[in-house]
Amino acid sequence: MAWVVCMAGMMVTDARSCPAAQPNVVMVLTDDQAPWAFAEAVRSGQFNDVPVPSTPNMDRLAAEGAVFRNFFCTTPVCSPARAALMTGRYASEFGITDFIPQPGHKLYDPDAPIYLDPDTTVTFAEVLQRQGYRTGLIGKWHLGDWRAPEDRDKHPTRHGFDSFMGLTGGGTTPDNPELERDGKVQRFEGLTTDILTDHAIKFVEQNADQPFFLCLSTRAPHGRWLPVAPEDWEPYNTMNPTIPEYPGLDSKRVRKMMKEYLASTTGVDRNLGRLLRTLDDQELTSNTIVIFTSDHGFNMGHNGIWHKGNGIWATKQKPPGKVHQGTRVISDKYRPNLYDHSLRVPAIVRWPGVVKPQAVIEHTASHLDWFPTLCAVAGNAPAAKGLMGRDLTPLLKGESPADWDQGLYTEYDMIRYAVASLRGYRTPRYKLIRDRHNEGRDEFYDLQSDPGEHRNLIREPPSQAAINELDAKLREMEAKVQERG
Repeated sequence: MAWVVCMAGMMVTDARSCPAAQPNVVMVLTDDQAPWAFAEAVRSGQFNDVPVPSTPNMDRLAAEGAVFRNFFCTTPVCSPARAALMTGRYASEFGITDFIPQPGHKLYDPDAPIYLDPDTTVTFAEVLQRQGYRTGLIGKWHLGDWRAPEDRDKHPTRHGFDSFMGLTGGGTTPDNPELERDGKVQRFEGLTTDILTDHAIKFVEQNADQPFFLCLSTRAPHGRWLPVAPEDWEPYNTMNPTIPEYPGLDSKRVRKMMKEYLASTTGVDRNLGRLLRTLDDQELTSNTIVIFTSDHGFNMGHNGIWHKGNGIWATKQKPPGKVHQGTRVISDKYRPNLYDHSLRVPAIVRWPGVVKPQAVIEHTASHLDWFPTLCAVAGNAPAAKGLMGRDLTPLLKGESPADWDQGLYTEYDMIRYAVASLRGYRTPRYKLIRDRHNEGRDEFYDLQSDPGEHRNLIREPPSQAAINELDAKLREMEAKVQERG
């Protein structure tokens, strides 16, 4: 048998199986999707306190590619999570620390706009554009408002996207939404996820003859979750869903929300299937990298909350006492947090000819890593200087670098609704969280014995040396990010 060595370093028996030097890239970026809202992850045994959702197309993608078990965002709310993903840098370096209110929101301040500045930042879309890719963003941006004439330089097309169709702010309705198309805001009829996917499919069909990068950034499964298509609701119609256990949890409400949330996720999955079939029909599958991920994770009763880094109490009484897991409570509604359920995101990569089917990657990785990875994908394009992320290509090829750092630094300055200044450092064994604003709100967890982070051991640590070690790394990273900001 004759073997052929591809440019990507893979050995195959047929040169036609070699990945092209510039493969197409499709990134499906969902909103608020927990990694447990993905059937393969639940069936694997990674999560045991949630029901198995109906996600056959995510499952297909996982069967044909690689699944990351420990993939994280760096800040668990929309705008800073997306800023980090797009730039490969911590969002606090740009002054984006919490979600950006859009015009009409009660917290919107037109005199103090917050946005990703195209004159001082570089996105990976810009890198791909310079490498000859046709680039398109369909859906959510949430990194600044551009509707006023003097603010047009904040538009996604100033950040490396040749075309844009989608949300003008951070959110819209799940049906009959107002979206921008061809520079004009107009109302569309139908389900928002379906409408966005319709336009993503058109982008693929119109650019099938050239290298392209498409980011389909869905609104779902961000709340409000209903309505959904009848076929998306059907798997949950009679379900009595499994939910996490927590003292005083409003179980009836959480079960109702769980069903609606998963139905919204199944709507995303159905549309993922439509997009994958389009790649098949256009004979693009073998030359297209598909990345599926979300901006951040989600809690549904976990640790007594629902939502994300700005968690909302899901208990019948809010909060459950003056102290929560040994930590002083600062809000009767919100629970600012860096829980793994808020930080961890689904991450699937299908790369024909490079990634082996059904691969599972346990290494710690984050949204900071997409920028250098996509630079490598685009023919070793030069990445921006000083990036903290790493090229994921070795992991995707099945390698296990001995020097891969499994540590993760995270941050969240909550300034909307409640005030907290959280800094976290995580290893596969331990996790330390400091609140620089609120005394008495530090946390320490032993993830090996307590992966659900139910027992805050900050006052009774199993290892003071471990706290000291993580604290030193946390301070080092905190200083480094502040210096870059």
